[in-house]
Amino acid sequence: MQIAEGTVVAMDYALKDDEGKLIDESQPGQPLAYLHGHKNIIPGLEAALEGKTVGDTVEVRVAPEDGYGAPNPALEQVVPRERFQGVESLEVGMQFQASTDQGPISVRVVKVEDEAVTVDGNHPLAGKHLNFNVTVQEVRAATEEEIAHGHIHQGGGCCGGGEGKDKGDCGC
Repeated sequence: MQIAEGTVVAMDYALKDDEGKLIDESQPGQPLAYLHGHKNIIPGLEAALEGKTVGDTVEVRVAPEDGYGAPNPALEQVVPRERFQGVESLEVGMQFQASTDQGPISVRVVKVEDEAVTVDGNHPLAGKHLNFNVTVQEVRAATEEEIAHGHIHQGGGCCGGGEGKDKGDCGC
């Protein structure tokens, strides 16, 4: 079976930056599984996998616009240190949830000064080329329920837990 919209794909992958540094990878025996055609992975990788079959290996360099996009300067801001009450030691790289008009977002501390902390709400890989090495491990037709929910269901139940399956609603 070929990878196409409405198929569930399991793949082993390694992700490296342009310098060859490993950023992320699947663990042995634990491939990443996703529903193809439902925006569950970055667009550039999804496009490169279209039409592939079990056993195929794909090496693809994904441009920022087909990955996590370009950094948005509006998502970087300086906030008063006092907003981090209860945090004894602020360090670059720490992550927090910030409340915005559009809802909560994750932010990373990128600079710490005396009374000011610069945080960045951009994805850490925004603006970067992403180099994937992928091996397709499994391709199967998605169930009607998976397609309706827009993601896969693992572990014999909905969203991996099985709770709510008897009610016909997994709460996904």
